[in-house]
Amino acid sequence: MLEQRKNSDVIRDLLDLPGKRVVDVGCGSGGLTRLMTRAGANVIGIECNPRQLGKVRTIEKAGNERYLEGWGEALPLEDESADILVYFNSLHHVPVENQDQALVEAARVLVPDGLLYISEPVAAGGYFEMMKPFDDETHVRSEALNAIGRAALTMFEQIREENYAYPDIISSYESFAEETTRIEPSRDELFRTKDKELRQAFKDHSVRQSDGRFAFEQPVRVNLLKKKTHSS
Repeated sequence: MLEQRKNSDVIRDLLDLPGKRVVDVGCGSGGLTRLMTRAGANVIGIECNPRQLGKVRTIEKAGNERYLEGWGEALPLEDESADILVYFNSLHHVPVENQDQALVEAARVLVPDGLLYISEPVAAGGYFEMMKPFDDETHVRSEALNAIGRAALTMFEQIREENYAYPDIISSYESFAEETTRIEPSRDELFRTKDKELRQAFKDHSVRQSDGRFAFEQPVRVNLLKKKTHSS
C-alpha cells in the first residue's frame, strides 16, 4: 500500500526552494506557484488556459510571483533562465505529439544541472475510476511517462522517483465540476450532458468525510531529473 502524503510536503522535501528561480508550467489557478513563493522561491507561473489565468487574477498574490501566458512546448522564457522547472499534474495535458518538445523546452530554459520536477497522477485510484468512463486519460498519462523516460536517456538524468498516494479532498460535486471544467474547458459539454451519471460516479468513488467533504485517493508518481551539463 502506498504511503499517504500531501503534494506540498513532497515538493518541499525534494526541492531546495529558497532563492531559486522556479518555473511552474501549467500553473492553473496558481496554488503551487503561491506555495513555492511562500517557501522563498522566485516563481513564474506559465498557463495557456484563459479561464485559469482569469482565476489567478482574482486571488491575492503570495509575494513577487508572476504569471505569463504560454505553452510547455514553446515557453516564453530565455535560455538557462531557471534553476528549477516544475510540471505538476500538467505534462499529460500537453498534446501527446508535443510532449517530447515540451521537455526539450524545459532543458533549454534550465541552467546546467538545473532540476526538472514532474508530478503525474497514476492511472488508478478513485478519482481516475470516477472519470474513466467519461474521460479516460490512460493513454495520455502513459505517453507522458514515456516522454519522461526518453528525456532521462538524453537531456536529463533521473536522480529520484517517489510514489505515494495523495488524499484529494473535494468540498462538493459542484466545486469538482467547476474546477474540472476550468482546467479542461473541452469538458463543458460532458458535464452538461452527463450530469446525472457524473454525480453518481462522484458519490460511488469517494469517501464521505466527517466534515461533509469527499475524499478520493490519487496515486502519484514524481520524477526528479537533473539537466545534463552537455546534452547528447
